[in-house]
Amino acid sequence: MVVVAISGPHGVGKSTVAKSAARRFGLKYVSAGEIFRRLAEERGMDLQEFSKYVERHPGIDRRIDGYVKKMAGRGNVLVDGRLAGWMIKDADLKVMLVAPLEIRVERMVGREGRGYEEVMEETLARERSEKKRFKRLYGIDVDDCSVFDLVINTGRLSVEEEVTIIGKAIEMIRRRAGGGDR
Repeated sequence: MVVVAISGPHGVGKSTVAKSAARRFGLKYVSAGEIFRRLAEERGMDLQEFSKYVERHPGIDRRIDGYVKKMAGRGNVLVDGRLAGWMIKDADLKVMLVAPLEIRVERMVGREGRGYEEVMEETLARERSEKKRFKRLYGIDVDDCSVFDLVINTGRLSVEEEVTIIGKAIEMIRRRAGGGDR
């Protein structure tokens, strides 16, 4: 039973990498971002509006994070979320995905079919909102990577290469749990 937490800012490829790794290594996939997007849609808000709304309603973040922790507690799971590496304290593997802002915005433009400037402005606003919210709510500095076992720059590697690196770490963890190393 292994628990993997994958974190990173918007547009870094968390969901793509996490879904692929979960599938390849037989782990249940849980996404905090998908839950957040669904809640925004249910309220008829775009992500920037919903982020501002959640600033005033911190119970939403707490519910999402509580659900994610509960699912992680069941084991054999890969959790993808902005705060996964901090929230899943006893994860066997914590991975932070990073990429330059321009690359992240270009990816979101391609995925969403919106203009570059609009996506850039929305991304910066969302990330400012989250940084403030997460610091106030949990004392988490989203720029602090010290809790992570791996930091992978997705702007330099393919999804396949990223999943291979994560897979090697999962294999080592499984070997160790089976009585291998140490």
